[in-house]
Amino acid sequence: MPATGFQALILCGPGVSLNTFTSNPEEFPKALVPVANRPMVWYPLDWCYRLGVTSIHLITPPSAAPAISSALSTDPHLTSLPVPRPIVLAPVGLTQNTGTAELFRLQDVRAVVTGDFIVLPCDLISELGGEGLLDSWMVLQAGLGGVTGRRSGHNGPKMSINGEHGGRRGGLGVWYETRGEGSVKNQETDFIATVPLPPRPIPPAPGSIMANLSKVVIAMPTDTLKDKMTKKGSFSVRKSLLRKHPKVKMLMTQRDAHIYFFPHWVLDMMRHDRFDSISEDVIGWWAKATWQDGLSAKLGLREILESPARNVSEDSTAADVYREEEIDIASLSSTKVSGLQTSAPHKDQTAPFASRIGDSKVNQNTTPKLVVPNMLAYVHPSRDSAPLIRRVDTSALLLTVSLHLAKLGSVEDLGSAASALAHTSKIAYPAGVAQKTTITKSDCLLADNVTVGERAVIKQSVIGANCRIEIGVRLTRCLLMDGAVIGERCQLDGCIIGRRSRIGKGSILRDCEMQDGFAVPDGAEAKGENFMAFEGLDGEDDAGIGLGDGGDDDD
Repeated sequence: MPATGFQALILCGPGVSLNTFTSNPEEFPKALVPVANRPMVWYPLDWCYRLGVTSIHLITPPSAAPAISSALSTDPHLTSLPVPRPIVLAPVGLTQNTGTAELFRLQDVRAVVTGDFIVLPCDLISELGGEGLLDSWMVLQAGLGGVTGRRSGHNGPKMSINGEHGGRRGGLGVWYETRGEGSVKNQETDFIATVPLPPRPIPPAPGSIMANLSKVVIAMPTDTLKDKMTKKGSFSVRKSLLRKHPKVKMLMTQRDAHIYFFPHWVLDMMRHDRFDSISEDVIGWWAKATWQDGLSAKLGLREILESPARNVSEDSTAADVYREEEIDIASLSSTKVSGLQTSAPHKDQTAPFASRIGDSKVNQNTTPKLVVPNMLAYVHPSRDSAPLIRRVDTSALLLTVSLHLAKLGSVEDLGSAASALAHTSKIAYPAGVAQKTTITKSDCLLADNVTVGERAVIKQSVIGANCRIEIGVRLTRCLLMDGAVIGERCQLDGCIIGRRSRIGKGSILRDCEMQDGFAVPDGAEAKGENFMAFEGLDGEDDAGIGLGDGGDDDD
C-alpha cells in the first residue's frame, strides 16, 4: 500500500487479565505473549504495514521497553516485518496503571503526534484489513481529496488544503460482535447506540464496509450501563437525542476493538484531565456532544474546533464545522426506556457533568450552537464467514483465537490465496515428527524445532518453537508456548502451557493454565487449575510445589 499520511500508535498495556503469563511484565510484557506462535504485537504491526502506515510507535512503560526492543531485534517474526522499523516510545511518567487517554497528555507522546493518527491495542487480531476503513474515513470524514496533512509541531505552519486546518474532521472506530463462532463466555462487551448516516447518492457496493457504518451517539462499557440501571432502575434517554435522531439502534453484545482513526484535533480534546479512557471518556463524551446541546462547550470543543489557526477559506469542502440555532438546554427532558415514561428534568440535571468537566460557560442567548464532527462506528457483521476481529486480553481468548488461526491454510498449501495471517507451513519442522503419530494438519500448527514422539496424538493445537512432545502424549485444544516439555503418556485437553514449562509423565490435565517455567510432578491430575509459582519461606521461587487457586483468570 502507498503511504497514507497517518501515524499509528500501538498501546502496549500491562495484561492484567493475562496475569498467568504476564506476572513479570519487565521480562515478558503482554505485547510478547504468543498468539498462534507469533508475538501478540506482530498482528497490529502487520495490520499497519499492510495498510501502508509506516510511521509506527509502540507506547510502553519504561520498565517493559527493554524486553520489547530486544524482541524487535531478535524475534524472527518481528525482524521479518518491513522497514522502517517501529519505534519504541517509553514516556517518562507512563506506568502500568496509566489510562489510555491519560497517556496522550504526556509530553513525550504529544511530541510524536504530528498529524492524523490511528490508535491500536497491542492485543488486536484482525483478519479484516484496514484499507476499507481508511477509504471510508477519507470519503465520509476527510472531504473531497481526503489527503491528510502534517505539521511540524503543535504550533507548526498552517497545513495544506484538506489538512488539519482545512476543516475539522470526525473520527472512526470499530466494534465487533462477541457472540457466534469462536465466542467466549463472560467476554467483556460495550454498549453503543448508533443512528444511520444520511443516504448517499450512490448506494454502497455489496460487501462494502460503507454499508456497516453509522454514527455513534452513546458509548460506554456494558458494566457501566448495568451500574447506571441498577442505581436508577432504568436507562434514561434525553428527548433531545430522539428529536434529532428518531431511529436509534442500541447494541449490547458488541465490543470496542480499540481501532480509532482520529484527526489531529482530538489530541487537544484529550488534554482534559478528567479523561482517563479513550473508549469510555473520549468516545463516550464526544458521541454525546454531537447531539446534546451545550455539552461541546463544556468539553472545550469550541476553542479547539474554532481555533484562530484554522483557515476555512482554504477549502470550500470543509463543512464539518458549522452553526445551528441554539436550543434552550433548560427545556430538555428525559425519556425512560422502561415503560416509555417521560419526566421533566431536574433543575440541576446538567450539573453533575459540569462539575466534572469544569466551569466553562456559554452565553446561550448570543452564542450559536457548535455542530461537532461525527464519531462514526464500523460495526463488524456477525456472520460466521466474516473476517475475524478480536482483542486477546484473557486466557480464554488467547486459546480460542490461537486455535482459530491454526485452522488457516498455509502459504505452502494455498499460495497467494492464503490469509494474510497464515503461516508459511503448518508443520515447520517435519523431520522432528516421529513415525506412527497422528497430527490433524487442518487444525494444528507446529513451529520450528518441535519434536514429537511415537504414538502421540495432536488435534486442534498450537505448539511453539523448541517444544518436546514425548511418546504416547495426547493433546486436544492446547496451546504450548516455546520450550515446553510434555512427558510420556500425558493427556492434556484445553490447556495453555507457558514457556519452558515441564509436565511430568502420566499427568492428566484439563482446562488448566501454567506459568512460565513451572514443573508439574509425574502423575498429576487437575481440572481448571492455574499452576503458578509462589515464593517459599526461604525467599526462593518454588515452582511445581502445588497448584494455583483455580479461580478466574483475573484473580
